[in-house]
Amino acid sequence: MGCKEEPKRTNYIINGTAKGVYNGVRVHLNSIDEKGKDRLVKTQMIVNEQFTFEGEMQTPSLYNITVNSIPGKLPFMLENSEIDININKGRILSSEITGSKSQKKFETYKTGLNNIEKEILPVRTAMRNARLQKNTAKQDSILKRLEVLNNKKTQYTLDFIDSNKDNFFSLFIIGEELKKPNLDIEKYMEAFNNLSSTVQTSRDGVAAKLRLEKLYRAYTKTTSLEIGKVAPNFEAPNADGEMVALNDLKGKVTIIDFWAAWCGPCRRENPNVVKIYNEYHSKGLEIIGVSLDGSRGQKDPKKAWLDAVKKDKLTWPQVSYLQYFNDPVAQLYNINSIPATYVLDKDGKIAAKNLRGYALRLKVEELLQK
Repeated sequence: MGCKEEPKRTNYIINGTAKGVYNGVRVHLNSIDEKGKDRLVKTQMIVNEQFTFEGEMQTPSLYNITVNSIPGKLPFMLENSEIDININKGRILSSEITGSKSQKKFETYKTGLNNIEKEILPVRTAMRNARLQKNTAKQDSILKRLEVLNNKKTQYTLDFIDSNKDNFFSLFIIGEELKKPNLDIEKYMEAFNNLSSTVQTSRDGVAAKLRLEKLYRAYTKTTSLEIGKVAPNFEAPNADGEMVALNDLKGKVTIIDFWAAWCGPCRRENPNVVKIYNEYHSKGLEIIGVSLDGSRGQKDPKKAWLDAVKKDKLTWPQVSYLQYFNDPVAQLYNINSIPATYVLDKDGKIAAKNLRGYALRLKVEELLQK
């Protein structure tokens, strides 16, 4: 006789007990989408204080159970295994769940996270009181404490993932973190890349990787446009179809001016830009205008663009792909509205963004004097 490895289970069964709940009361099994909203998967009726759910899972994921006669919901990690759930009629969150390995990790993680939240809660209360008292010095001190605790929370999460590289719950945690603003995308990219190949190549793993890569591209795009960074080079066609490159203007203080003939605020700002150019061009100022003409409402975008250049007396280099906000240069510079400007120093580094009027003049004067 030889020993055989137990075959991997390919389905789940939930054996539910609901003491004190009447026959016919409905129990719902719900998945949770990326926005945190419930999606009904199955419904069963309680019979003799019992209910059962059966099905298959691709990978373990967070679900919840709701009972019509009981307020609240019971979140739990559903995976292909036999899971016993003992519903607590008085407080559904106190229900007992056994049989799911991912659930054990879920409960361990929640406990650690809740302990840190207990540390954070009184500090947040102190911050609210300091704000009501308008005590700036106290707010600064509390803010530093909050930062330490928030970093502790993030590090706890990252350490937990690192300690559970082959558990699908770690993948779930990464997915939840991706929903949060101000995510340290580099750290979570690293955490994902350290997961086991089984977890990474699963259906949910591939989906998480695509989301991470998308966020990482957006992150690198944003960081490349921060003050002090060298402005990304670009090439774009002028009215004659000749390519003009930003790098052609190296060594000069340069304004990249995003505008369009259809943009009222841009056209109202143009006379001020013209004055600045006429006054400082001989002293080393260059401007390159990037037109975002090409909207659906324009019958002849190129004509509208060139007519506006002539009427507003814009004598500096002008370029445009005539693709509205899909313009490759606008995409490169993350332009979502116009007018928009980037002011570059003589080394091609971004010195300021979105300045107008007198503020733009002062910045140009300052950079030319350096």
